[in-house]
Amino acid sequence: MPDNNTQDSDGTVETDGGVTSPSAQDHLDTDYLNNEVNLLRPSTSFMRDHLRVVWTGFVVWVLLVFGPVTLTAIAPEMMTTTMPVLGFPLHYFLVAIGAPGGALLLSAWYARKRDQLDAKYGIDHTAPLESSGGGEAAATDGGEDE
Repeated sequence: MPDNNTQDSDGTVETDGGVTSPSAQDHLDTDYLNNEVNLLRPSTSFMRDHLRVVWTGFVVWVLLVFGPVTLTAIAPEMMTTTMPVLGFPLHYFLVAIGAPGGALLLSAWYARKRDQLDAKYGIDHTAPLESSGGGEAAATDGGEDE
């Protein structure tokens, strides 16, 4: 596997952002606002990995939301039985408690997977942004300094 890191003489290391092939390097110069991006066939490994996480989360979300409703339509005798602990029907409990709880767990799972992807591809969100050469810092409210 080729070494994709460049090291300056002062010892600092710059990563290439996870883009290793020459065709993928072209995406650094791509204007994504004016060009079409194919979400079904991403060209960089970061985009492929991120879409895998997004699609996995989407499938889990669909099962959480539509699973109890579909099971109630398919097997109503099983889903409408009363739970011994709370006294509610099973389908009510799954929709009222399971879906929102599952959504919270799913969002925590996504945040963790995204942090793992950022670490894998050397993306650091804590590094300060470099100024574009103006020398003056932008006003925090988005306006001009008075």
